[in-house]
Amino acid sequence: MNRILAIDYGSKKIGLALSDPLRIIAKPFNTINNISYDNLLNYLKNMILEYSINEIVIGLPITLKNSFSAQTIIVKEFIELLKNDLSIKITLVDERLSSIEAKKSLIQQGIKTGHNKKEIDKTAAAIFLQSYLNQIEK
Repeated sequence: MNRILAIDYGSKKIGLALSDPLRIIAKPFNTINNISYDNLLNYLKNMILEYSINEIVIGLPITLKNSFSAQTIIVKEFIELLKNDLSIKITLVDERLSSIEAKKSLIQQGIKTGHNKKEIDKTAAAIFLQSYLNQIEK
């Protein structure tokens, strides 16, 4: 089977998580700096080949009032660019509260989160990827 990649897209940093090949477990993978779209696209293309990824799950930041924010618009624009440049299934998931859950999880593990936003970003991606994996048929 092929893996699923999760992307927690931010203007400065992008958190990434990967499923295992059986699509049962999501694990934090990496956090990269958002330098440019071309840089990110090349990175993703290499990941897709190296890890046999056939689906990307992207967290859509919806507000607690169930509406779009400025960041939601930025993420939707990013998704449209990806759809034009990659021939891979792209699925949107609600990422509401995933960063808060990630921070709590890291604190419970004894990992300091104050200056460690990278850990939060990739853990948030793993949280919404795991939720997605729990919903799909194997």
